[in-house]
Amino acid sequence: MRSKVTVVGAGNVGATLGQRIAERDYADVVLVDVIEDMPQGKALDLLEAGPVLGYDSLVTGVSSKRDGYGATANSDIVVITSGIARKPGMSRDDLIRTNQAIVTEVTQEIMKASPNTIIICVTNPLDAMVQLAYKVSGLPKQRVIGMAGVLDTARFRTFIAQELNVSVRDVQAFVLGGHGDTMVPLARLSSVAGVPLPALIPADRLEQIVQRTRDGGAEIVNLLKTGSAFYAPSASVLQMVDSILLDKKMIMPCSTYLEGEYGINGLFVGVPVKLGAGGVEEIIQLDLTEDERAQLQKSADSVQELVGVMGI
Repeated sequence: MRSKVTVVGAGNVGATLGQRIAERDYADVVLVDVIEDMPQGKALDLLEAGPVLGYDSLVTGVSSKRDGYGATANSDIVVITSGIARKPGMSRDDLIRTNQAIVTEVTQEIMKASPNTIIICVTNPLDAMVQLAYKVSGLPKQRVIGMAGVLDTARFRTFIAQELNVSVRDVQAFVLGGHGDTMVPLARLSSVAGVPLPALIPADRLEQIVQRTRDGGAEIVNLLKTGSAFYAPSASVLQMVDSILLDKKMIMPCSTYLEGEYGINGLFVGVPVKLGAGGVEEIIQLDLTEDERAQLQKSADSVQELVGVMGI
């Protein structure tokens, strides 16, 4: 039987993800949005691309306010991209509370239709929202995951490859911590074809690349003027979906619930995990320096502050 992936939020990230999954041809896709008819239109457009590209994935659109979540029933994975971006004059707390209400309602509806699903959360502020989805869903911690580190690591690898004029395939890297200004790119544990990164790039230049990685999302927002990144975020979610549905057991940094690992307890923070059919099947503990551990704790403290704003 073909797998089913539901994407809640059919905007740029959600619709592009739907396209990427449909083109994989291993799962049917349901696009859900509060806007009437828009997800149906995008779904039909994707469906009609099947004969050209050779995929048989069924793509369905659902307007949640009118149609409910019935079409999403028994989804193997549900990806939550719904929420609003921060607008001029809006405080961070306003953004959190607005998206808190959206993610709470979406998660409740998801669980009615697909009680055994795996949730991947993309909505910002990411680590706080995935913590919320975990609390509302009541799912085991292994089945609620946040997409952040995969994207941040992709950006880090891109900048390294450009700096050294090498293939991105030869660049291995990890970015830990929360999805934001306090993320922790691990230059010391990154490499190019097995050669440690610090041996290839001077320390001052490497720090500039690390900072560009931290500012990666903002850089694109500033260039686009309206909207934010969606090609790389959707590709990052796809890699997670691949690893889960195909049981690839890939190791990648994701926001996951920590219970003492890295000295952090009761909080979703980005660390390397093994993703397989069961969701997060193992948390990989890297041997960090005191400085790296302090940076990770600082990032976790920022996440805790956001969680505190939500009162969960």
